[in-house]
Amino acid sequence: MLFLLSPAKSLDYETQMPPIAATQPQFVPQSTELISTLKKKSPKQIAELMDLSDALAKLNVDRYKAWSSTFTEANARPAVLAFNGDVYEGLDAKSLKSKDLQWAQDHVAILSGLYGVLRPLDLMQPYRLEMGTALKHGKANNLYQFWGSQIAAHLNQQLSASKDPVVINLASQEYFKAVDRKVLQARVIDCVFQDFKNGQYKIISFFAKRARGLMARYAIQHQVKTPKALQNFNSEGYAFEPSASSDDTLVFRRQLND
Repeated sequence: MLFLLSPAKSLDYETQMPPIAATQPQFVPQSTELISTLKKKSPKQIAELMDLSDALAKLNVDRYKAWSSTFTEANARPAVLAFNGDVYEGLDAKSLKSKDLQWAQDHVAILSGLYGVLRPLDLMQPYRLEMGTALKHGKANNLYQFWGSQIAAHLNQQLSASKDPVVINLASQEYFKAVDRKVLQARVIDCVFQDFKNGQYKIISFFAKRARGLMARYAIQHQVKTPKALQNFNSEGYAFEPSASSDDTLVFRRQLND
């Protein structure tokens, strides 16, 4: 099985990192192409393109200028330790054991507007480029067109040794749209996390994002091999709800304390 995650806007390149054997990203030529287009844009253009403040636009223009097609420990860090949003707080990769990270390397894929697909230990230089950005490059009018079938084909390759390939989708809709379902040769199972509030179960964005990270952490620590085994996930009060689930959608619920 392969677990898909979205990236995070928030990054951490300051916290001290444990010793780790990092790997090189897999789509450097494509990333270099996109950076070449981004480097031509002014802070004002980046602000308008990505709906950013002037300060964030300048920060990212500086990042594009500093970006290099050579990845080292001096200018990059492993993706799973660089991303710092709600999902990655749930995943808490820095507290995972080395054997856990090695398992994750083969079973977790992080989708990215700039890097296409990142393995957890792939080196990543800081950037901001959400998959939904309408960045024009060559004949492509946006990143979905730019990546086309490349991401799905790559996932197929990662799953090629599996007799029954399964993708567990823990990514957002914005990012999973970058996976061409017509090309993907795997069963897709979505995980839904709901909280009981105001008399009903519903998806609360902050909690759902954190739960995606918790699910990835659970799968990594237990080296989960089948979708059925995911039903045992019980982190932070969540429990599998069979009555709301289906073959391709696993629903987990918990009741919040008001």
